Amino acid sequence: MIAVLIVDMQNAFFEDPALRGQRDGLTTACNAILAAVANANAKALLVKTEHERDKSTWTLNMLDDDQGFIFRGSEQADFVPGLETEGVPHLLKTRDSAFFGTDLLLRLRNWDVDTVVLAGVSTHNCVAQTGADAFANNFRVIYASDATGSEDTEAAHAIQDILCKEYRQRILTVTQIQKLLGDPSVGPNADN
Repeated sequence: MIAVLIVDMQNAFFEDPALRGQRDGLTTACNAILAAVANANAKALLVKTEHERDKSTWTLNMLDDDQGFIFRGSEQADFVPGLETEGVPHLLKTRDSAFFGTDLLLRLRNWDVDTVVLAGVSTHNCVAQTGADAFANNFRVIYASDATGSEDTEAAHAIQDILCKEYRQRILTVTQIQKLLGDPSVGPNADN
């Protein structure tokens, strides 16, 4: 079974000018994957980062800088406009990896998942850390090349190169992922 994790498609991350220009394309690509999940009766989670104002959930660098980020209930914490969220369960995290301090492993095991597809932002940070932890928990990982974005493309390429070589993780296009999920709406001649 394959599960799709859409990571941190939230307003706060697209405040960065380097990601702002990618928002609409990434949203469209993530929506295409979510539609494939629905058409194939597969599983998906919308993963989002949220912190408490009382500093109890802040990361070390947030504490060092005495500056919080993405507070629960704020507009920053909301999913980006246009992302199809209806009917898709959410997973809250406070660290880069979606596995750390969450029930993600339990959910994936309950669904009998063996492969995780990752999309969202940022490729070199939260997406990559989730991919590394997925490998540590014996899941195969696929990155959606046209549904992941980063404000640092050099770092994104470097970390994906390492993860793909060392952990045998794959990078596929949205169309290839749609076909892999068995989405009947994707024709046989679409993007091989």
